[in-house]
Amino acid sequence: MPNTPALVGEGAAAMSGGSDATEVDLAWAELILDAVGMVVRVPESQLDAVTAVSGSGPAYVFLIAEAMIDAGVIQGLDRATADALVRQTLLGSARLLIDGDWDPAELRARVASPGGTTEAALNVLQAGKLQATLIDAIAAATKRSQELAG
Repeated sequence: MPNTPALVGEGAAAMSGGSDATEVDLAWAELILDAVGMVVRVPESQLDAVTAVSGSGPAYVFLIAEAMIDAGVIQGLDRATADALVRQTLLGSARLLIDGDWDPAELRARVASPGGTTEAALNVLQAGKLQATLIDAIAAATKRSQELAG
């Protein structure tokens, strides 16, 4: 099942063939899902994790976008300006991840100058355990997906 970015042709989906699925069946399914983004093949046992990472993933990004827009407004930007800046920042950042040969940690390090503004912000995010919180959130979504599957 693709995620909501499939609505703009940028979805991420995973698929797993059942015991009766042939390679031809899988190729057809892959062709269909490729039309709305990208698709990866995973073992069925990983589908709950896929749901948590990419199925629910857009909501995590949207929550971060909301917070960034609100923070911009609190810092004195009008909402339209903050919104436009955040949308383009997310788009450009995603493009760097997709088109570049850098991993996310390297890209983050390239933005953060020692003693600079980005480092100050990252220190606050790390003190608030953003990474651990996201890992816990994805674990909770995986668990809930397993529960719903029965």
